[in-house]
Amino acid sequence: MSFLNVQPTVSAQTLRALARYPDRTAFVTDAGAISYAHVTGMLGRIQAVLAELGLPRGAGVATLSANRWETWCFAEAAQASALRTTPLHPLGSLEDHLDQLADADIQVLVVDAETYAARGADLAQKANSVRHVLTLGKADYGVDLMAAAAAIGSVTPRNLARPDDACVLAYTGGTTGKSKGVWRDHRSVSTISPAILADFELPSTPHYLAVAPISHVAGTKVLPTLMRGGSITLMKSFDPERVLQTIERQRINFTLLVPTMIYVLLDHPALGKTDLSSLELLLYGASPMSPTRLVEGLERIGPVFSQLYGQSECYPVSLLRKADHDAARPELFASCGFPLSNCDVALLDEDGEPVAPGEAGEICVRAPQLMGCYWNRPEQTEEAFRHGWLHTGDVARADERGYLYIVDRMKDMIVTGGFNVYPREVEDALTSHPGVAMAAVIGVPDAKWGEAVKALVVRRPGAGVSDEELIALVKEKKGSTQAPKSVEFTDELPVTPVGKIDKKVLRARYWADQQRMVG
Repeated sequence: MSFLNVQPTVSAQTLRALARYPDRTAFVTDAGAISYAHVTGMLGRIQAVLAELGLPRGAGVATLSANRWETWCFAEAAQASALRTTPLHPLGSLEDHLDQLADADIQVLVVDAETYAARGADLAQKANSVRHVLTLGKADYGVDLMAAAAAIGSVTPRNLARPDDACVLAYTGGTTGKSKGVWRDHRSVSTISPAILADFELPSTPHYLAVAPISHVAGTKVLPTLMRGGSITLMKSFDPERVLQTIERQRINFTLLVPTMIYVLLDHPALGKTDLSSLELLLYGASPMSPTRLVEGLERIGPVFSQLYGQSECYPVSLLRKADHDAARPELFASCGFPLSNCDVALLDEDGEPVAPGEAGEICVRAPQLMGCYWNRPEQTEEAFRHGWLHTGDVARADERGYLYIVDRMKDMIVTGGFNVYPREVEDALTSHPGVAMAAVIGVPDAKWGEAVKALVVRRPGAGVSDEELIALVKEKKGSTQAPKSVEFTDELPVTPVGKIDKKVLRARYWADQQRMVG
């Protein structure tokens, strides 16, 4: 027998971490502290509840929940029982949820009825594949999971999974079209936490504040925190004042936020009056952060920023470490970092060949944490893995040291008058203005240019910046080709469930108008 490809499952990693620190606090919730030992016991009881359902190996289970330790336990218990889990995004639409439940052939649905009672009722009624509905909290539908677990009594959890068993079937954000199911086995998922512990600068004993949904990227920091004997404080939604109060009161040393959350914190009047001295690491990701606002964050919050880069199909890929956030090297602020030690990264052209040094190419990745496939989409899987690499769809340049600078998504590139314009570069120029809080740049139909560069801008409170001023600024920094032909001011920009500015929504208004005119 060869032992070269044998490795722990995610469930083995989890049970080992919990067993190592039984008396420590694993989760901090509004209701109190939950110990490692209590979490271990809950995993065993939930496994017993699942066993009574008689599910076949590899069956699909899904969760719709705010950040709750019970939901995390359910997913871990399901994976340890050789079932695959699908997290539904808390901010997803009913149509998206139903599509994903059907596509993933979900047999068991767990609903946080205290937060999503109405949506849970719709799903329980309309999701045809779902045979069992379990609830957290009282509801007019389903079985109360915690009551069922309590009735079981004491059960020792067991790891029944194998490395090649299905582990997670998660859905992409859908920013460039219909979301796709990303299938991973335990072998793939079990490499994520060691990669984070090897390259990310987590505190020696993390006290992690989980603000973004742990059903998605914020959840990838839970197991590494437990492996270090740390604790996870769970927040059910983003409330800037409460985030600041929690960091100060609980001496939080580690959190993960998306840039739009950081901008809100920077603009909040309580920031300057809050003690954030315990904070050692503030990870940000999901979308790039304005270099100007990043400098502001370093000045007002401290040298704790670190940028992560990855995607549903491969996470993590690269990291911009705290030392890279140095005002003496501001050019690095536009970088998404250096590839992780367990990742091979190449910038390839359309023929799968490496681009010349300094030229833009698509980020392509080889790593043990790659997805296995797109669920039920063999043609898209083949396309994603063409030339023997995972194609991310992100266009980047690399400097002489290998730091990556994402220019933009391939599908976001604007072709205007025969020239390629990458919105990210224009957005960075716009947000360098002290009166701009956020900006999004899209291509809109134009009779002369084919596409015209349009900027949608959120002013900072009290700022009186004009469109002429911003157009002139971009012309000065990037040249006339990349300067917006028009600027529209707005109070807010739409965001996707994972916190990215939703350019699909922004573009739809203008391109829908064009389609109506053509029709």
